[in-house]
Amino acid sequence: MELKRVVITGMGALTPIGNTLEEYWANLEKGVSGAAPITKFDASKFKTQFACEVKDLNIGDFIDRKEARKMDLFTQYAMIVSDEAIKHSKLDLDAINKERVGVIWGSGIGGLKTFQDEVMEFAKGDGTPRFNPFFIPKMIADLSAGHLSIKYGFKGPNFVTVSACASATNAIVDAFNYIRLGRADIFLTGGSEAPVSEAGMGGFNALKALSTRNDDPSTASRPFDQDRDGFVMGEGGAALILEELEHAKARGAKIYGEIIGGGMSADAYHLTAPHPEGEGSSRVMQDALNDAGITAEEVDYINVHGTSTPLGDIGEINAIKKVFGEHAYNLNISSTKSMTGHLLGAAGAVEAVASVLALEKGIIPPTINNTTPDEKLDPKLNCTFNEAQKKEVKVAMSNTFGFGGHNFCILMKKYEG
Repeated sequence: MELKRVVITGMGALTPIGNTLEEYWANLEKGVSGAAPITKFDASKFKTQFACEVKDLNIGDFIDRKEARKMDLFTQYAMIVSDEAIKHSKLDLDAINKERVGVIWGSGIGGLKTFQDEVMEFAKGDGTPRFNPFFIPKMIADLSAGHLSIKYGFKGPNFVTVSACASATNAIVDAFNYIRLGRADIFLTGGSEAPVSEAGMGGFNALKALSTRNDDPSTASRPFDQDRDGFVMGEGGAALILEELEHAKARGAKIYGEIIGGGMSADAYHLTAPHPEGEGSSRVMQDALNDAGITAEEVDYINVHGTSTPLGDIGEINAIKKVFGEHAYNLNISSTKSMTGHLLGAAGAVEAVASVLALEKGIIPPTINNTTPDEKLDPKLNCTFNEAQKKEVKVAMSNTFGFGGHNFCILMKKYEG
């Protein structure tokens, strides 16, 4: 069968460096760090006392207070970014066939804060079970997609992908596949996460995954730097409107880019560590190239997973060199996690948005905080250190990898009619 073409017609973002799409891009271009001391709880006894939090957000400006009480923060973030994406797309919700519109969302953890708070409250009592009636609906990850479909009346495929830090890219790839197979006309997709809590920070500290650079948080997320010591927790989300090309053209939609391929693989190696030689990473990039029917030489920019961990960064670089060969030296590579921190299950969504904007603007966002490049890093590679670079980008790749060995990759290109 002939596959449909899938385009991006709207985006929304809520990140540690900007609460709107416009603010997010402006601060990506400037190389702003979103890391700062934690304000959500007293972190003074924690090994890591900072994170990339969303800042200056009043939920009441976006969601009715009564409705917000039914949602964990990760779902509230999903509602906010989705509203911006729908407005950005200029979709006429009264004119579309809502049975042909779906929601596929990504979240690696779901309502962690809700779970933590309810269990802690129970533990304070005498053993009598007193739980909020919204405890379960607030906690389970799928309710983000449920709330979105209910709000907008979207009656197509509806579910949440849970594949750790690859969750949002998983969601985008799934939405892309459903549309190109003709199963829907439009998808609201993306991801959100709200892990900055006692349980979230404590759990990742126990894994020794987080940076402990408490004396200088703004420089703690430093992918490819010799002195990196772990990732920086982030929160927020992003949404994309994916649309079948002819449907978008028929309504006169502005098209921001086209998704041309998606890759999927598993490391089958370790619960939390990446394969040391980037075996799964190289396969997922090659799978995406094969799916898109393009050569490695056609890619201009890779937004890497690049979490700022000692093992992961170099493994991904080695995988890029394996897949791209000599063309690796013509690419721009950057990790926007150096600015946003790691949004876990939402990472793929905020990074896909950054990649689409790089296509549109002709600007590569930087990898900040690099002062001493890792001695294992090939110095001939262009990792776009510390300052944005102007470059015509026709094809961009975005990688996300998750605990459990989950690997997803998407390829996006400038729309050319």
